Amino acid sequence: MAKPSVTQKSFLPDFGSFGMAIRLVLLAELLAIIITIGRNASFDENAWQDFNLLAAFALIISFCSVLVLKIVAPLLARLSAAMSSVVVVLLVLVVTALGTDLLIFALHDLGLVAERWPPWRQSLIVRSLIIAAVVTVLGLRYLFLQHQSELDSRSRQEAKMQALQSRIRPHFLFNSLNSVASLTRSDPTRAEAVLHDLADLFRVLLADARKLVPISAEREISRQYLEIEKIRLGDRLQIKWNVADIPRSAQIPALTLQPLLENAIYHGIEPRFAGGMIRIDMWVEGDLLNIMITNPLPDVRKNVHGKGNRLAQENIRQRLVTQFGERANMQAFEEGGMYHVKVKMPIVHG
Repeated sequence: MAKPSVTQKSFLPDFGSFGMAIRLVLLAELLAIIITIGRNASFDENAWQDFNLLAAFALIISFCSVLVLKIVAPLLARLSAAMSSVVVVLLVLVVTALGTDLLIFALHDLGLVAERWPPWRQSLIVRSLIIAAVVTVLGLRYLFLQHQSELDSRSRQEAKMQALQSRIRPHFLFNSLNSVASLTRSDPTRAEAVLHDLADLFRVLLADARKLVPISAEREISRQYLEIEKIRLGDRLQIKWNVADIPRSAQIPALTLQPLLENAIYHGIEPRFAGGMIRIDMWVEGDLLNIMITNPLPDVRKNVHGKGNRLAQENIRQRLVTQFGERANMQAFEEGGMYHVKVKMPIVHG
């Protein structure tokens, strides 16, 4: 999977954000402290006044630079990363030069400087420009590396999602094909319908693992899967849906329900001579979507089935955590002769 090209729009921050303002204040104060320490042998009253002046100057230059960059942000977004970086540095240097001159004028008006054009003006502007250039270049380099790290992390997450998705190998594939083969002569129309359902299932299976789908689409895929299994299991498989008021715009990761239903059939219904009922409960609590799938426990426990069940559930759990982080979780427990799998995830509106 090719990485997206990194442009100015992609790695420069929102200069108007509160977090950026706090970081600029801290950086300005840090620079003022460093310069004050370098200019003064001891931190006496004169050094304190020097610090106050430098801190105010650094804050003014920082906020003016941010204001200018905020204004020209739409233009910068259309430039390449290299060109936009050059423009940002030049703009900051212009703001710094003008701000330094304004500071000298203000000091003259306050009577702190005797001359409007003091002999040290040029030296002060040059030093200010050098400091501004170094800080800006280092800041841009930091933002670029931070963005690259975010892109790499996102790429690893996407690769992990694709790998987890590819590990879903439906147990029902060969059984379904056998069911289709048995229906080909006795009920060709139904066999064709089953093939269409299989095609829909595998279209979802091979789709992008990062894709979120409407919950109604996920329910329809699950219904198609259950209809295929009912051909094979007949009356041994009973289904009950209990769906509360789920927002119609809610979306969930593709193939969230189907693998859990497949586990319920493979590990709960198939081993039982009389079969049983699978119950699917879906409801909302605040901004979280809850899904509970319940199936009867098998008459005789099989270690192989139990191990496969745990592996399948761990795969689904990892997919949810990769997609939603700590806000998503999955629990499995036994109670009253039934096996329950409860999934909780944030509600995402399409």
